[in-house]
Amino acid sequence: MMQSFRTEGNYRDASRLSSAELRAAMAGGEILQSTALAFDTQRQLRFELGGVRGIMPFAECAEGAGTGAVRDIAVLTRVGRATCFVIEGLEEDAQGRPYYRLSRARAQQMCREEYLDTLAPGDILPCAVTHIESFGAFCDVGCGISALLPIDCMSVSRISSPADRVSVGQQILCALRSRDAQGRFVLTIRELLGTWAENAAAFSPGETVVGIVRSIEEYGTFVEIAPNLAGLAESCPDLRPGQAVSVYIKSILPEKMKIKLVIVNRSLGQNHRFDLQYFVTEGHIDRWVYSTPESKKQIVTEFACPALNPA
Repeated sequence: MMQSFRTEGNYRDASRLSSAELRAAMAGGEILQSTALAFDTQRQLRFELGGVRGIMPFAECAEGAGTGAVRDIAVLTRVGRATCFVIEGLEEDAQGRPYYRLSRARAQQMCREEYLDTLAPGDILPCAVTHIESFGAFCDVGCGISALLPIDCMSVSRISSPADRVSVGQQILCALRSRDAQGRFVLTIRELLGTWAENAAAFSPGETVVGIVRSIEEYGTFVEIAPNLAGLAESCPDLRPGQAVSVYIKSILPEKMKIKLVIVNRSLGQNHRFDLQYFVTEGHIDRWVYSTPESKKQIVTEFACPALNPA
């Protein structure tokens, strides 16, 4: 069967399948998932699949676990969460009780070899945000394999924290920015969120809209009005980054890539985060130009295509 690789949490739930369906999935090497119920004293993840135990030995809990590259904490935190795997066999324990032997490491190996290794910089792929650090967000790019989405790749507009743009558990689209010698992915999303002109086309002078304060400078306050678009308002030292305000759009200047704003209401009293609006949702990007043709400031991304399996 042709395997479709997805982020963890988006495979068929093995706990809902019949024994015949589980045997068929085992024979076909299908990736399934179930909720890990325990990490026991033998360093195994335990599952329940149709009334039969599922056992995942530590070495099978993730790529690299068998070589000591994976710590216990990375495995025990799977308890209570959907975890993907392939069924490697139906065996019996010392008491003659049947159990399914499971391997997440094998599922990850299949995902890497058959899917991730085929991707090139500029390719667009679905991801799921797994956790957030000050420098970026880590994302599942398939079967729990992690990739980094750096904060400076989240938008052209400056943000203070990755949490300003994404949240844990959120399903997002990214483009592959690069891949290092160890095969680790670096992702980017800003090239999917529209150019200056594409974002500015949604606004008109004379409108009043919601904005989010991004930085306060001596010469003015930068206010984001879309994930890839910010304008400049008057200096307001009493505001703080992340604060929601309403702004009047005074003018839009494509030749300078500037939007002049006037802050109307600085006490909206609520948190606000813009939904991601994708202007590109599939395929591949070779080159992306954010700037308008008339602007002297050019913001460009060139997606280089080095060998994906460097020696």
